Amino acid sequence: MRASAGRVWLIALLLLPALAPRAGAASPAAEAGKKVYEQHCIQCHGEKGDGQGPAAVHLQPRPRDFTSGKFKLRTTPSGALPTDDDLKRVVRLGMPYSSMPAWPKLTDAEVDGVVQYVKTFYTGFADPAQAPKPIALANAPAATKESVAKGKELYSSLGCIRCHGEAGRGEGPSAPTLKDDLGNPIRAADLTRRWTFRGGARREDIFRTFSTGLNGTPMPSFFDAVPEPDRWALTDYVYSLGDSDAPNYATLVVARPLEDDIDPAKGASVFEGAASARFPVIGQIMEPGRDFAPAANAVEVRAVYDSQKIAFEVRWHDMRADTTATNAPTLEVPLADEEIGAPVSAAPAAATDVWGQPVAAATPAPKAAAAADVWGEAAPTGGAEGQAAAAEFSDAVAIQLPATAPEGVAKPYFLLGDGSRPVDLWFLDLGSKRVRQYSGRGSAGLTALEGGEVEGSGHYEAGVWSASFVRSLRSTGSVSFAEGQFVPIAFSVWDGTARERGNRRGITQWFYVYLPPREKPSVLAPILKAAFGVLVLELLVVAALRRRAATTA
Repeated sequence: MRASAGRVWLIALLLLPALAPRAGAASPAAEAGKKVYEQHCIQCHGEKGDGQGPAAVHLQPRPRDFTSGKFKLRTTPSGALPTDDDLKRVVRLGMPYSSMPAWPKLTDAEVDGVVQYVKTFYTGFADPAQAPKPIALANAPAATKESVAKGKELYSSLGCIRCHGEAGRGEGPSAPTLKDDLGNPIRAADLTRRWTFRGGARREDIFRTFSTGLNGTPMPSFFDAVPEPDRWALTDYVYSLGDSDAPNYATLVVARPLEDDIDPAKGASVFEGAASARFPVIGQIMEPGRDFAPAANAVEVRAVYDSQKIAFEVRWHDMRADTTATNAPTLEVPLADEEIGAPVSAAPAAATDVWGQPVAAATPAPKAAAAADVWGEAAPTGGAEGQAAAAEFSDAVAIQLPATAPEGVAKPYFLLGDGSRPVDLWFLDLGSKRVRQYSGRGSAGLTALEGGEVEGSGHYEAGVWSASFVRSLRSTGSVSFAEGQFVPIAFSVWDGTARERGNRRGITQWFYVYLPPREKPSVLAPILKAAFGVLVLELLVVAALRRRAATTA
């Protein structure tokens, strides 16, 4: 009897490994989440969860490889796995200005299910030793001028300017060469535009990122290297670089009337006092030469006009000025160039930048024990650092207008017009510093115009391009501008570092420019004029009555 019992226990012990849950085995919630994943996620993240879905080659940043166990947005220490709540937050809110959208309409059960299914792609989630434990994140203290000033010092001494740049616009010397752990291209965040922060725009969100780092990217955790008060000071400085938590996009640019004549030689001072309008830039994905991840995400526009001319200023952020080559809207883009970077499995044969261009040999920075940043490198002092090789194409910008004043609300096709409604394209190549005008009847119907009515120039400083265009208010070959009139307007931006040219560009939809009347009609003048008329009439009546009375007397 005892021997039989012993055999039963022995068999049970042998069967335990088989009966225990396997690492990565799907729970009922995960099985339900698989359906959600296959409906909404598989196109980018792939059937195997490795970030190799059919759309992945077109996207930047690349979709998350769940099999790597590296997740950017977490409340856990650097290198650790995220909590379920961390993953749910990403599903609910998405990652701004990436291909990962928010999914607010999924039910709680669907969100939980897809999170459980995502966890099956990496066996570490089933390992108790790797169970995620959030770090302690204190409530945000009040920001002060002193904390911002301290944060500015830390921003430099910690080496943040290497990637994010002195102005914080992602224009650091290392920016063009940044890649994630899998060799995929990655951009340094533009710290002046908080609404683009993937982890959130609040001070608490920024502090969390400094404390946890972004796994799989060059962005480290400062949790051990930087004391908590200093991390809050760094947070306060970064927060101070932005003007808003939201983009506050406009739909209209209002031109400012000038008393003096427009003088292009005065540069940006011509536009002083003119209201700035920010418009979103998106990728051109409709025509061959598609750009699924344009470098620019917004343009800011100002306009002024005098009695004869109108001038526009277009500003956008760029990690560097590419002016050693040329560009044109008519350049053809091979189909293969719609794919960003090389396949993940392909190791680059030589050092390349973020878009596969060769990188110039870097000069190692001198070591300085007293002023080392978090990577052990000497804190930047403004000296030269290894730079990516010159781009194959230059930066460029264009303004698009209807060739003729539209009737009603009808406008030309926003992608360079169509056969029945052509557009007038003002193209400024910032390499050759030359403005060219094109008549557009669609992407395949651009015709360069001889002569040209438009003057233009460009200036780059601290991660910002400023381009200006000047033209007469009236035109025989394009739409004319008049006071009190709304004119459709659109913009295109090409980034040479990203090899944008031709149809591969960032674009906006149609917006409007409005020229307010130079002299606003007085509200009081019509009243006084009417009152004066009534007074004169009354006096005439009184005079007539007195004359009649005198005659009868």
